Amino acid sequence: MGHTGPVILRRSFWHAVETIHHVVYLSPAARATYEAVGLKGTWMGYFASRAAVLGTPGPEVVVATFHGFAPRMVHRALPDAWSLAARDDILEARWALARETIAPAFEGVDVTALAAGLQAGLPGLELAGRPLAAGNLGLTVPDDDLAAVWHAASVLREFRGDSHLAVLTGAGFDGVTSNVLAVAAGLAMDGQQQLRGWTDEEWEAAAAGLRGRGWLDADNTITDAGMVARTQLESATDRATSAGISREAVEHFASVADLAVTASKQLVALGIDPR
Repeated sequence: MGHTGPVILRRSFWHAVETIHHVVYLSPAARATYEAVGLKGTWMGYFASRAAVLGTPGPEVVVATFHGFAPRMVHRALPDAWSLAARDDILEARWALARETIAPAFEGVDVTALAAGLQAGLPGLELAGRPLAAGNLGLTVPDDDLAAVWHAASVLREFRGDSHLAVLTGAGFDGVTSNVLAVAAGLAMDGQQQLRGWTDEEWEAAAAGLRGRGWLDADNTITDAGMVARTQLESATDRATSAGISREAVEHFASVADLAVTASKQLVALGIDPR
């Protein structure tokens, strides 16, 4: 009898669950959906809807858990959001937006099987040090397959994101430096500086630090050494993520990975996610 090696979750699976999760921020209906419950503007909707899984946290908690955003940007949205809209209303709006946005992408996809496979693996996640994953996992999930798929995708997206944050901070990377390196490596869009709220002075200081490491050259193009370093950070994230998932959970996720990838590709094809 031949030996069967360990089941490995491909990067395409992690990209798929991220794509499914992100619809509540990228949907053209997002701003109007959150404004309908009392929030003001795109970024207040983003910070409040994503952070509501933690309760009604102050801006410092969100700066700590989201990473990559200039703190002043978070402070403009929180805690004001919690006085403008009820947490339960924000979460309910998020569920509705998620269902409405992902539904067209599931044509030809066995939603029931995908929901069952993803949800079956969630008890096998180690939540220590992964607050956003834990907050999403703790939500009461509406009793329908689309909601169950989106919920599981959100838990998993934040699970890997929490692991990535631990790797970045463990390596001494603050939010702005992480963004500068990601842009240079082609992993984030050129407008990331403005999107995340960093000033020119903050961005240049971070770039100067990376040039000092030999990871960027004089015109802020990533060097071979910088690319190796960024690849190592990603590999370390893979290891940290995998270390927190039981073998049984990996098998559940792997059994429906192709369904998740198909759905995510159809989301991209619909123009909801530009990647």
